[in-house]
Amino acid sequence: MLEYVSDAADPRLADYTGLRDVGLRKSLEAERGLFLAEGEKVIRRAVGAGYPVRSVLTTERWLPSLADVLGDALVYVVSDEIMTGVAGFPVHRGALASMERLPLPPVEEVLAGASRVVVLEDLVDHSNIGAIFRCAAALGVDAVVLSPRCADPLYRRSVKVSMGSVFSIPYARMGNWFDGLARLRELGFRSLALTPDQSATPLDQVKMGDRVALLLGSEGDGLSSRWLREADEAVCIPMSAQAMAAGVDSLNVVAAAAIACHGLMRA
Repeated sequence: MLEYVSDAADPRLADYTGLRDVGLRKSLEAERGLFLAEGEKVIRRAVGAGYPVRSVLTTERWLPSLADVLGDALVYVVSDEIMTGVAGFPVHRGALASMERLPLPPVEEVLAGASRVVVLEDLVDHSNIGAIFRCAAALGVDAVVLSPRCADPLYRRSVKVSMGSVFSIPYARMGNWFDGLARLRELGFRSLALTPDQSATPLDQVKMGDRVALLLGSEGDGLSSRWLREADEAVCIPMSAQAMAAGVDSLNVVAAAAIACHGLMRA
């Protein structure tokens, strides 16, 4: 169903306002149980993953390319200027969709049948979350588990950076960070704590086992001392001697995640 809108302040477009205001979006999306998908490819992946469409905001020229996926969804059609005015920036990918969130499954359900999983502790940058989901999905990781304070994978920036990979890999959020690793162990997972400490076991020398959880820590501080202490083994990505001599002793969390996920899947 098409509705043409000519005013950026039209209350029908309330789901799409203030997209650069992180605080506002967190409050609004939690209150309304929604998230935003940006661009045709991401919208298609969200719909394919079973997320219901609340509405779509787009311009006339993008209607033909979206027609087959939108069906009878409510579509607000605006000019490019109105689109920019509502979103707060030029929407180069042509369309925004307001999608209904689905209840997150419990950790036990997500890990049932999984053998290789990534566990994220307190990563707060939405771009990093999206990029890590993309790495995990591309390299065949079975699931992702988030600590309670991790950023939202369904925040617009996370979804965009992941190119919709947040819809293709199962994930869950821990209810209890303090006993999180103990619960993983009860479920049969051996936990590997990734650290820049070069005295840790090189990742390519680790015996993986049947069920392995790779632990990645926050952008600044890395894994907490508790998780490092409680993990079954600390592992590292070996750095070259030249890099160490030049003071380059670690990788950013996304680069480390990509290399570590590849190593995780080698067995």
